[in-house]
Amino acid sequence: MTLPVPNPTPQAGLRALRAIVRGRSVVPALSVFHAETGDIFKLSALNFSAIMMAGPQAGRFILTDQRDSFIWRLESDPITELLMHSVLVEDGETHDTMRSQLNPSLHRGMMTRYATGMVRRTDQIIDTWADGQQIDMLVETRKITLLILMDGLFDVDFTPELKRLWDAVIYLIGFISPGFWMFWRGVPRPGYKKYRAQMDDYLMQIIRIKRDLLAENPSPASMDMITMLIHVGMHPDRIRDQLMTLLIAGHDTSTAQLSWVFQLLGQHPDALSKAQAEVDNVLDGNAPDSENVADLVWGDQCLKEALRLYPPIHIGSRTALRDLEFQGTHIPSGARVLYSIYLTHRDPKHWEAADDFHPERFDPSIKYDPYLYLPFGMGKRNCIGASFAQTEGRIVLARVLQRVRLDATGAPKVHVHMGATLEPRPGVLMTVKKR
Repeated sequence: MTLPVPNPTPQAGLRALRAIVRGRSVVPALSVFHAETGDIFKLSALNFSAIMMAGPQAGRFILTDQRDSFIWRLESDPITELLMHSVLVEDGETHDTMRSQLNPSLHRGMMTRYATGMVRRTDQIIDTWADGQQIDMLVETRKITLLILMDGLFDVDFTPELKRLWDAVIYLIGFISPGFWMFWRGVPRPGYKKYRAQMDDYLMQIIRIKRDLLAENPSPASMDMITMLIHVGMHPDRIRDQLMTLLIAGHDTSTAQLSWVFQLLGQHPDALSKAQAEVDNVLDGNAPDSENVADLVWGDQCLKEALRLYPPIHIGSRTALRDLEFQGTHIPSGARVLYSIYLTHRDPKHWEAADDFHPERFDPSIKYDPYLYLPFGMGKRNCIGASFAQTEGRIVLARVLQRVRLDATGAPKVHVHMGATLEPRPGVLMTVKKR
């Protein structure tokens, strides 16, 4: 006999409301419901209804054991409207084909090629910081990750467009973020057509330029991602979809990862000093690259702990294709199922001092259930850019610590904002002093 998915009690609802007010975010409310009901519960509000799941067993169930019983694509969601037919919102054979076409550019073996550009683009933004200036690391890391992505994957200098397209990038991130559209379909989104057209025009222009260059030289010595997709015959509209995914969703995950690690290190000066000393000792004045950053063990532990506490992609959304059963609970066909990486990463049943920043828990000698730590997902739909993001995080963190000292004294308290990713609001204010 299977049971229906439990609803949180009214008392839990009141506690969740108080948590939202205190935390200035809906994220803490999920922890309240999880603590009361366990690893599966129903979320209902107005016209929105979903089943929330968490924990390593739920992760294995959704991501591996029953992965073919779920689909990603939901036509009514803004992410589908914006990304159209990108690898992120396709299922089945279409997804697998697109992923195989994108993989060569994102393979771990390509990171050596991208590392120099990652350092160069980080330096480009650091060079704009004045000694003693207070900057917002959320904004600054977004600049860095946009430049790195465009340079490394597309072989395009985004510098001339950084200011012109900044508002479009920020708007479109907000467009695919949770919001009132979840409760009232058809809510007007002023500005969407304008900003989408700006980005579409820019991306299609790049595709045309790359296509013309490939026509002039059909056998270039090396190919960036766009040229490679043209070469394998992907339609320009579908190439646009992949580029939009990487430009909007891809860079935002790296921005979140880096802004949170700077925020956490700023709040833990001893950890920051240790990370900076490690950079000095290991790199010995040399620029970080894809190989020497592997020896920055403490820095890597800090990055991993930031990803545990604030996983950028904190929720995975699926739709059940058939009736399912999880631990005696009935999941009906057609239900929207959300898997919370955030709750899994902070479950006190599995993590000691789950809400605290302790990079030591990622000492290389410590092993965890692979479904307990999922910042990049798991299974055949894990994050296709995981290697790129991990290399980028290590190199950018190392280069910033190598070139400046950071001081978060007097910075305002931040709260978690549930956007397309989890990000620190109102920002990560730090004073920089050149080394």
